[in-house]
Amino acid sequence: MVAARWNGVVIAESDDTVVVEGNHYFPRDAVWSKYLMHSDKSSHCPWKGDASYFSLVVDGETNEDAAWHYPETKEAAAEIAGRIAFWNGVEVG
Repeated sequence: MVAARWNGVVIAESDDTVVVEGNHYFPRDAVWSKYLMHSDKSSHCPWKGDASYFSLVVDGETNEDAAWHYPETKEAAAEIAGRIAFWNGVEVG
């Protein structure tokens, strides 16, 4: 089982992650929505597509843009469609 933790709280947990470029992508339903807050940040990857971000809010603390997903993946990245990954101090393992 792989878990994503931040600020002492499990944000996501699953035995069905997909690892791409060293990042675990969790199924959307394995991520606790109550900790996600929509962010206006976006980025572009030439082979995955356009990423959208979430900030994490746990116990009154915010980790800006700490999670991302690809609402519409390019064909080469179809395996991460509907999945969320983490960074920026989120411990995954």
